[in-house]
Amino acid sequence: MDYIAQGFGEAIRLLAGFDSEVYRIIALSLLVSTSATVVASLIFVPLGVYLGIKPFRGKRIFSRTVYTFMSIPSVIVGLVVALLLARRGPFGYLRLLYTPAAMIIAQTILVIPLILGLTYNLSKNRGTPLEKVSRTLGGNRLDSVILIIRELKIDILVNVATAFSRAISEVGAVMIVGGNIKGQTRVMTTAISMMNSMGDYPMAIALGIILLVVSFGIHSLIYSYSQEEE
Repeated sequence: MDYIAQGFGEAIRLLAGFDSEVYRIIALSLLVSTSATVVASLIFVPLGVYLGIKPFRGKRIFSRTVYTFMSIPSVIVGLVVALLLARRGPFGYLRLLYTPAAMIIAQTILVIPLILGLTYNLSKNRGTPLEKVSRTLGGNRLDSVILIIRELKIDILVNVATAFSRAISEVGAVMIVGGNIKGQTRVMTTAISMMNSMGDYPMAIALGIILLVVSFGIHSLIYSYSQEEE
């Protein structure tokens, strides 16, 4: 058990000493996951709200399909993106494989079903009364979407935070499309996996602590914001 205590001690030293490799890994992890979550949210939060309040044929099939893709394995997403971006793939000429851009693409695809599904379900269950208010005031469908987003912003933020948590904690997709290259595409989850297999527990523990702190910090901010809004 001594190596665990030593690992925690060394982890604190690495963090307090601003170890350049640790903070480079942290910065890239935040960049990739934040970019993916923001891109997916800007497009699919409004779309989810719109589809939730709009009646259309095949809505039940659509719901089942989206809910199924919400739990898609990250390695499948990574494999598909890797095949598309490979040298002989349809987008190989872009030379994005094993770059942060490929990792952002993979994580964006990974969180899209989650953001779309959660927002769609929220809008379907709680958006109808708000749409009626908007229609009564003479608003169109776009006005209804804007009103629902404003009124349900706390719940939507929680959904976005959930998507971010999945993005920053996944390892399969970014390992496949990023390659875990030191100084270029190594993020916290891939580094933890590698360091653990190498027996470098201090670095693995340090990055694990940061993952917990980031997740706790984001959800704490949302909780504080929701309390202020009440």
